[in-house]
Amino acid sequence: MSLTIRFETPKGDIVEAEAEPGDELLRVAQAAGMPLEGTCEGQMACSTCHVIVAAEWFAKLPRASEDEEDMLDLAAGACRTSRLSCQIVLDEALDGLTVRIPPDSHDMRRF
Repeated sequence: MSLTIRFETPKGDIVEAEAEPGDELLRVAQAAGMPLEGTCEGQMACSTCHVIVAAEWFAKLPRASEDEEDMLDLAAGACRTSRLSCQIVLDEALDGLTVRIPPDSHDMRRF
């Protein structure tokens, strides 16, 4: 089963991407060209994969761990529905998930 994930860019454009159950949101975002660096490779040692989950989807995600919450405290523009995309593993219940890429997101690998 293929999943559809919607990314809202800092400019307000919507980019849809296909994913499979078990994929990490960070990898799907990167494959879709979103500017999420993911410097720590999912080890929760940075906040370069910070996304803002649409309010209607936030409650459908598992709770963030204390370590993730600590990293989100360091993320630019963090808000109530912020998450680290490296910590979101996609499943069928997240088909249609919508997340916003914060305006301060940069992928230094692209320069």
